[in-house]
Amino acid sequence: MCFRYAGNVHEAEDLLQDGFIRAFHRLKDFRGEGSLEGWLRRIMVTTALNFLKRERHLREQFELTNATDEASPMVDVLKRLEADEVMKLIQQLSPGYRTVLNLFIIEGYSHKEIGDLLGINESTSRSQFTRARQLLQKMIEERFSYGLEHERTKSGKGI
Repeated sequence: MCFRYAGNVHEAEDLLQDGFIRAFHRLKDFRGEGSLEGWLRRIMVTTALNFLKRERHLREQFELTNATDEASPMVDVLKRLEADEVMKLIQQLSPGYRTVLNLFIIEGYSHKEIGDLLGINESTSRSQFTRARQLLQKMIEERFSYGLEHERTKSGKGI
């Protein structure tokens, strides 16, 4: 989970360590009313967001213009990509796009909640998600079309 928010493995390792330290210090606050996994996940997400805010990556990446939320269905290409390939593509997104995408799709936060967590408008969260999704879709399509061309060339059908 930390790797999804970090820019590289070293940052992810630092986030993981910081998150576990926070969890250890706040263990007395865990009341057992929910799952330990959910409680720990919340601490890790908060740790990652605080890191991004501290590093000022997040605010520099957000544009305050709104994008139209076009309903563009994801291509069936995702079925052909391995999870680690998709993760590598997500890592190429800017920190702002990557963060909103993770919070909305993976963590299940609403755009209002994301706005509150990041100190941005709900509409900014929506536009960042839309742009991230469109960019990710474009990267997937480019990767897929390259893969098809490469396969055709290797098999002699593209020559």
